[in-house]
Amino acid sequence: MRLLSPSGAAAARRRQEAARLVVDLFHKLQHFDGHTSPAGPDWCQPVVQAGAQGLWNQSLQDEGLTLMLGLCYLFSRLPAIKVKYLLLAWLGILIASWVIYMQYASYSELCRGHVCHMVICDHYRRGIISGSSCKALCDQRTLTLQRCMSTSSTHQVYSGLWKERPVVIKCGIEDLGKTDGAPDSVLRQEMSLFDKPTRGTSMDEFKEMLHSFLKANLGEQPSLSTLVDRVITLADVNQDGKVSLAEAKSIWALLQINEFLLMVALQEKEHTPKLLGFCGDLYVTERVGHSSLYRLEVPNYLQALVPEALSSSLNHWLAPAWPRRARITIGLLEFVEEVFHGSYGSFLICDASPRHVGYNAKYDCKMANLRSVASETVVRGFLRGRRCETNADCTYGRDCTATCDRLVKQCNTEVVQPNLAKVCVLLQDFLLFGAPSDLRGDLEKQLRTCVTLSGLASQMEVHHSLVLNNLKTLLWKKISNTQYS
Repeated sequence: MRLLSPSGAAAARRRQEAARLVVDLFHKLQHFDGHTSPAGPDWCQPVVQAGAQGLWNQSLQDEGLTLMLGLCYLFSRLPAIKVKYLLLAWLGILIASWVIYMQYASYSELCRGHVCHMVICDHYRRGIISGSSCKALCDQRTLTLQRCMSTSSTHQVYSGLWKERPVVIKCGIEDLGKTDGAPDSVLRQEMSLFDKPTRGTSMDEFKEMLHSFLKANLGEQPSLSTLVDRVITLADVNQDGKVSLAEAKSIWALLQINEFLLMVALQEKEHTPKLLGFCGDLYVTERVGHSSLYRLEVPNYLQALVPEALSSSLNHWLAPAWPRRARITIGLLEFVEEVFHGSYGSFLICDASPRHVGYNAKYDCKMANLRSVASETVVRGFLRGRRCETNADCTYGRDCTATCDRLVKQCNTEVVQPNLAKVCVLLQDFLLFGAPSDLRGDLEKQLRTCVTLSGLASQMEVHHSLVLNNLKTLLWKKISNTQYS
């Protein structure tokens, strides 16, 4: 056991006494109501006396204790009401600093467009990739990245300009957690994206590769050959009737991105953003004026501080007028029709979030984000034979959920909730507030019927079409022959 010298024991006693006084002050501050003056013998006098006796001059090394002594000195010289405002100002500065720090940390983690630009242009200059946007991005610099809109570090999304036209630029990037973080490590990881097709692959072999890939992702469809020809035409950037190795590598890497594949398959649909160009696995789409149904989106790190009722009320206040929301809704219902038994199979919305549904200046619905949409073939393939204990184990994406057969402990392949029911859940909040009084009752009834739809094959055809058409007719009758139609 170590023995303390007399001077060391005295210093220890002084530290204990000073700590006791500061803790006592802290407890009093916790019970301070802002109406009584903190100055006087019940507050700071013991600490001031301790300072006069030299208790804390030698022993208070901790910054937190020094701060409490400073507050005590300050409070003893300010009126009570000023102390209250001072505490509020200090709290406001603390919260603002935290918000700024979180914004910076989020930006530095999610926004790495410079890495994407570096990788793509390096591959382009080395002749590994090609694309209709490569010269504009890397040589002419007429395609520029501006505001970061990324929600994932591995999927970069930026607003930008291409020859003064507003666009959205999207690019996949390898997770730096899987590398050592150096730029050359990122380059090595990205090289694996462009390893197919290999040199010496014939045009017929490449077409067969495309056909097999599309069949695996979209199912056996009679129009797959047409889609293969569309992909070949898209890949032929210089329009010389041939597909070079760099062009083939680029289009093959892009097809691995689910959103790009859907944009190619649904490019003739009215409510899908138009594909404007690409370079390697970077692609450019038209910019949707409003990329979400709601204008206010609370960041994740502030959701605990901002009540949901407050953010919902603000979004309702900022939302477009009801007739314009009805027009957006009709477009969203038309999109549900477009992806149900289309030319290239059926597609499922696996995250019916308002963040993924947008609209333009004319209030035409545009799906701002197709990453949450998957082909029925892919979802069924994911569920088939999958081991499960509960229905939650049979979920693809966020909410494409099937039932779990607990006897054999395997997932069934039929998704329980269809697209239309998910969209109607979304519309209950978006469409009902501010609805005309003569329409609200019928609208609530239609939406309740819609929400209870199941994904069983026996209901999918006639019943779903009937409910969808009834909703569209109800809304269209109200806004037809007006300035909103």
